[in-house]
Amino acid sequence: MARSSCHRPPGFLAHARNDKREGVIAGIRFILVADPDLESRRVGEVQRIFRSFYGEHLSEYADQIPDLLRRQPELGYRVFLMTAEQLRGRVIAFALAFHFPKLNSSLLDFIVVDPEARQRGAGGALYEALRDFLTKMGSNGLYLEVRPDAPEDEPDPKIRRENAARIRFYERLGVRVLRGTDYERRRRGRTTGEPYLMFDPLGPERVPSADEVRGMIQAILFRKYRYPPDDEYANAVINSVSSETLRLEPPRTGPAAAPKPAGDSHPVKVILAREHELHHIRERGYVERPVRVHRISHAVASLPGAEMVPVQPHEVGPILAVHDHDFVDYLERVCRKLPPGEAVYPYVFPIRMQHRKPVDEAIQAGYYCIDTFTPLTRNAWIAARAAVDCALTGADLIAAGERLVYAICRPPGHHAERRVYGGFCYFNNAAIAANELSKLGTVAVLDIDFHHGNGTQDIFWERADVLTISIHGDPSYAYPYFGGFADERGAGEGEGMHHNFPLPEDVGDDQYLEVLANALRLIEVFNPRNLVVSAGLDIAKGDPTGAWLISPAGLERIGAAIGALRLPSLVVQEGGYDSRVLGRNARQLIGGLQRGLAAD
Repeated sequence: MARSSCHRPPGFLAHARNDKREGVIAGIRFILVADPDLESRRVGEVQRIFRSFYGEHLSEYADQIPDLLRRQPELGYRVFLMTAEQLRGRVIAFALAFHFPKLNSSLLDFIVVDPEARQRGAGGALYEALRDFLTKMGSNGLYLEVRPDAPEDEPDPKIRRENAARIRFYERLGVRVLRGTDYERRRRGRTTGEPYLMFDPLGPERVPSADEVRGMIQAILFRKYRYPPDDEYANAVINSVSSETLRLEPPRTGPAAAPKPAGDSHPVKVILAREHELHHIRERGYVERPVRVHRISHAVASLPGAEMVPVQPHEVGPILAVHDHDFVDYLERVCRKLPPGEAVYPYVFPIRMQHRKPVDEAIQAGYYCIDTFTPLTRNAWIAARAAVDCALTGADLIAAGERLVYAICRPPGHHAERRVYGGFCYFNNAAIAANELSKLGTVAVLDIDFHHGNGTQDIFWERADVLTISIHGDPSYAYPYFGGFADERGAGEGEGMHHNFPLPEDVGDDQYLEVLANALRLIEVFNPRNLVVSAGLDIAKGDPTGAWLISPAGLERIGAAIGALRLPSLVVQEGGYDSRVLGRNARQLIGGLQRGLAAD
């Protein structure tokens, strides 16, 4: 398929690389067409990244990528090329995978992040998108190869450390080294061992059958590496597969248990709406996916004092109290009309002559949206309404006397303004809840998402009863780019009620906590009756949409500092897209809040 040599070259493996970021991942695109000319720009970008990463070592393979896409029918297997792209369409990473229909199993060949992109988390985002796609397709499992990390197989300690880090990367995603075969047996004359075979069941953990493994090894050795059918070594490896010996190796380091909050813990009510699962954008590889809620809810449910509370339905009135009626009517009307599986993406924006609204409802999307990557679908309306119900149920609990409530809202909301949506957000869950709580007295909204809470600021811009504070990446480099500057302070009665703390890239725990201390002093001076926290876990190190270095311990400290205000607090979930660590990070943040509230 790819090379004529009859051995497995050391670099011919699936790789993942996480470097410092430049921009954000706006979406993941699947290139499935047999004619790559239709996607010539993206395929060219993939080839450029491949050559940049591997140099001349595998440049021949980069040349063959368009041919692989064209020759799918005669090859007898499907070729999947995925690209992770930034807001302006720049390709910063790619994944190349194959699906063998007769085996109904898949092989990940490469994940490569552009060494020049300085982008964290792109490899994980690509893997999650591929995994989700193959699961929906019904694939039996996903296989991949990694270089060995045992001293007897790799004498160079630096390379060995890199190999071990790569294995741990996949293990955190649920992939396991498959043992019990001669797959990693060294060929005669080689100074390093052959790669390990890893397996992802794409579902509950299981050991694949001997027939499955045998078939996949045949596909890899004969079709990928082009061993002759009678090759003695290849056939020995295939014949070594036995159901009696196959096993999955335990992770190198077991899943790290998040430390429990020190001292006493305040009880926390946890809410999530199951309807969020309906909102699953597959066409463009949304990073805002259902797995986010699953990871978070599973982790926080085991916190001491955590209690899951069912969502209560609410009327549309609280939404209309915050969002423009025409805007809400448009979202409902268009979403309900769309057939299942269809999406409307905005692409024409009325910079001038805004009073002349387009007639076509699909084109009107640009009249109500601030970007090109937040689609309208039939299920977007259902999920967005359920997210609002989630936040409002939390507000009801705070009004009834609870002091800590965590509403795991999805889709998020803080980018939705009074009359526009965007940034994966349709309705502003936190602002709707804050507005309801304002009927009881003053409210402070603290937005700790990596991105500016432009929607919340817009909604309360001229109000004096709601204080908004946002700590975020400077809009000179971070979404939404046009809002979140330090001189934005409100207007009319709201003048001086809005405070923005735009920060540079690579902010760590101590720097962040210094800024947070200033924000918390503003809240103490305002002395609100209730606090709403827009909680974005994309501030954590490694998030594919963020640029900061906040550690799990830092998240716990952030939560404890906020909890020390001793205010009734409704935490509303916003961003956070590194699904490998979302659960741990949420547990740290909420655990810190519990500790802060319980402190004497």
